[in-house]
Amino acid sequence: MASAAEQLASNINLGAFAKAEELKKRIWFTLGALIVARIGAYIPLPGIDAAAFAQIFSQHSGGVLGMVDMFAGGAISRMTVFALGIMPYISASIIMQLMTSVVPSLEALKKEGESGRKKINQYTRYATVGLALVQAFGMANGLIRMAGPSGSAVIDPGLTFIVTAVVSLTAGTVFLMWIGEQITARGIGNGISLIIFAGIVARLPTAIEQMLTQLWTGSISGVFVLVVFVMVVVVIAGIVFFERAQRRLIVQYPKRQVGSKMFGGESSHLPLKLNSSGVIPPIFASSLLLLPLTVAGFYGSSAGAPGWLQDVMAYLGHGKPLYIVLYCAMIVFFAFFYTAIVFNPDDTAENLKKYNGFIPGIRPGKNTAEYLDYVLTRLTVLGAAYLCVVCALPEVLIANYAIPFYFGGTSLLIVVSVTMDTVAQIHSHLLAHQYEGLIKKAKLRGRR
Repeated sequence: MASAAEQLASNINLGAFAKAEELKKRIWFTLGALIVARIGAYIPLPGIDAAAFAQIFSQHSGGVLGMVDMFAGGAISRMTVFALGIMPYISASIIMQLMTSVVPSLEALKKEGESGRKKINQYTRYATVGLALVQAFGMANGLIRMAGPSGSAVIDPGLTFIVTAVVSLTAGTVFLMWIGEQITARGIGNGISLIIFAGIVARLPTAIEQMLTQLWTGSISGVFVLVVFVMVVVVIAGIVFFERAQRRLIVQYPKRQVGSKMFGGESSHLPLKLNSSGVIPPIFASSLLLLPLTVAGFYGSSAGAPGWLQDVMAYLGHGKPLYIVLYCAMIVFFAFFYTAIVFNPDDTAENLKKYNGFIPGIRPGKNTAEYLDYVLTRLTVLGAAYLCVVCALPEVLIANYAIPFYFGGTSLLIVVSVTMDTVAQIHSHLLAHQYEGLIKKAKLRGRR
C-alpha cells in the first residue's frame, strides 16, 4: 500500500507547479545564474590572439586539453576569463575534506555545527584563491611559450600580460565559485555541479554537429554512429538504475504503554544507497588528474619542453593503461572517503538506540554500528565498481575511436546524476508546497 507521501506525490501536476511561487523563483534564479556563468565563458582573456590560439588549440583538442575544456564548458578553447573553470574550488574542497579527517583542530571545528561549517567553507575559499593563483600563473607562462603557424598566442608577452592574466583567471574562478554558492543557497540543486552540468550540456550540440559532419563526409560510418547512440542509451539506463538502487534495512520500534494505551510496535526501513557518494568521486578524480596535466597540455608540444612533461603526456593520455589505473584507483578511494563523510554508522546506531529502534537480530549500540559498517562497505564496493566501469570503459573508446568527450562515461554520469538530483529537489519543494496547502485548507487550531 502506498504511503501518504507517495499518494500526495502522485497528485502533483502542472497546476501544483504553477502555484508554487517560491519554487518558480528558485528555478528562475538558477537559470539566470547559469546564463551569467555561460556568458562569462565567452569573455576573452586580455592580450590573447584569438586566431593564433584557435589554431594551436585545434592541434591538441583531442588530448588532455579537450578533457579540461569539457569541464570548463568550452572556456579554454576560446581562452576566456573562465578558462580555469570551477576545478580549483573542487581541488580545494578535496584538500579541506582530507584535512578535516587528519587534522584534529579541523575535525573539532567540523563538529561545532553550522558555525564550524562556515569557517571550513571560508578556509576552502582561501585555498581556492591560492590554487587559482598558482594555476593561473602556470597557464599564463604556458600561453607565452605557445606558438603555431600564425605566430604566438599572446599579442604582447611580458610581465604586464602575466599580471593581467593571473588576475583575470583568478577572478573568473572566484566569481564562478560565488555563483555556485548562490545557486545552492537561493536556487535549486548543487550550484557547483550545475555549473559543470551547464558547461557539458552547452557543448553537446557542437559534438553532435561534428559527428553528423563526419557521417556526411564519410569519415565515419552509419553503423558507428548507431553503436555510439546505443552505447549512450545503455550507459544512461545503467546510471539511472544504479543511482536509484538502495538496500533497505528493516528497523523495528518496540511497543510501549502510556497509561491505558499502547504506542509503537511499528517497523520502518533505513535506506542505504548503492552509490552514496554520487558524482563526487569521478569529479574529484578528474580534477586531480587534470591539475598537473593542465600545464603539461600547454608545454607538451613545445620543442624545448622538459622531458618529464613529455613523459606525463605519454603515460597519462586518454586510454593509456596508467591513466585508467590511476583514474579507477582515485574513484574507488573517493567513493569510500566521501561515503564515510556523508554516513557515520556510529552516529546512526546511536540515534536508533536513543529512540529505541533496532535492526531485527542485531543488538543495539556497537553491534548495530558494526553491522551498518559491514553492509555499507559491501554496497560501496559495488558502487565504486559501477563508477569505474561507467567512467573507464568510455575513456578507452574515446581514445581508440575518436568519440567526442561529451559522450564519455564521466560526462554522462555528471549530466544524468545532476539532472536526477535537481528533479528530486524540485519534487521535494512541490511536496512541501502541497503540505502547506493542506494545512491552510484544514484550518488547524493554533494556526495564526
